[in-house]
Amino acid sequence: MRFALKLEACVRVVKAVLAVSVVTMTAFVAGCGGGGGGSSSSSGSNSGPNQQPIAANAANTVAVTVDRGVAGIINIPTVTVTVCQPGTNNCATIDHVLLDTGSYGLRIVSSALGSLTNSLAIQQATAGGNLAECTHFADGYTWGTTRRADVKISGETAGNIPIQVIGDMADSTIPTSGCVNGANENTASALGANGIIGLGVAPVDCGAACSVQANVAQFSNYYACPNGTNCVRTLAETTKQVANPIPNFPVDNNGVIVQMAPISSTGAASATGTVVFGIGTQSNNGNSAATTYTTDASGDLVNSTFNGTKISTFMDSGSNGYFFQDNSIAMCGGDLSSFYCPSSTQQRTVNLVGANNATGSVTLNIANAQTLLSNASNYAFNDLGGQIGSLSAFDLGLPFFFGRYVYYGIDKRASGGAAPFVAF
Repeated sequence: MRFALKLEACVRVVKAVLAVSVVTMTAFVAGCGGGGGGSSSSSGSNSGPNQQPIAANAANTVAVTVDRGVAGIINIPTVTVTVCQPGTNNCATIDHVLLDTGSYGLRIVSSALGSLTNSLAIQQATAGGNLAECTHFADGYTWGTTRRADVKISGETAGNIPIQVIGDMADSTIPTSGCVNGANENTASALGANGIIGLGVAPVDCGAACSVQANVAQFSNYYACPNGTNCVRTLAETTKQVANPIPNFPVDNNGVIVQMAPISSTGAASATGTVVFGIGTQSNNGNSAATTYTTDASGDLVNSTFNGTKISTFMDSGSNGYFFQDNSIAMCGGDLSSFYCPSSTQQRTVNLVGANNATGSVTLNIANAQTLLSNASNYAFNDLGGQIGSLSAFDLGLPFFFGRYVYYGIDKRASGGAAPFVAF
């Protein structure tokens, strides 16, 4: 998730944690009207949009669900995560945590943690005081402390890693300079989920932008809060930054495979899938992708092209649609004005280029958003798209994942290992 907008009435776009957007569908979306339909498809660069996920019955797997969720949001893939006080059985199991391959690390709303919140030690900033983080969205922000926890996903455990607890500090502590950006989104209903689990290619959520003193004043998301107040931007060493759980697993720590079942082009009431941890570490996680593309540190393919123009492309399960700029596709009107509403389904192709010079292409369909959203019973769609004014990249959001195995290789270069990659 990297950008977001807010719309009113039928649909409002919410959220982004270092990533793209989420669309909220309310009960009265059925009154929006429209027409059209379509389906996702791909070029020969993969095995097609009809792959079925494996059963989520092994220790390195966890089930994915797309349904109404905690706030009636469409195309929101969620998993269940267990958070524990480090080294103990004092735990909370939290469902409907957004699966987001476009961000890095676990962020949980404090109300979902309940009494466990007080058992998780708050990290201390090197400059002194509690270490908090302000996460920005295009339409708002979240605010909360960073704490140490054991993070368990199915049979995998990342021990004693930093997570963010959203909404555990009073609003009066929110820094007005550098943090406040639109709406306060510190609750599950405002966020649209009980939390976000970022399983992208980066090992931590900020890197040098927050850990190098020269970058702090302009770029740091982290704040030192002496006595829990008077919070000011501060340096956060990478060991204190919110951490991607995957590289902290004892095994199966080199990547993740997101597998979503195919769905109808007219949408579905729900959808299922499986997350498989590790790539080539177990009998169930070999890399069968047609093409592997090495990426930059954020997981982006920066040399891709669309309509003859060079463009950065990324594959982000935390974004609920395809988002890209194409003024030849008719836009919806009114409250859906950021979404595509062609009179008939439109097909577009983005050409992918990896840092390793691997090439391929993805051909996708864009249907009429008004028609897709007119069925209030459906929460999963594989042909929803739109454009965001500030987005100059090509976002292959959740619709891209239906019927595919999508692989993410963790960036291991800091320890002399492999470069980050995506594959399908």
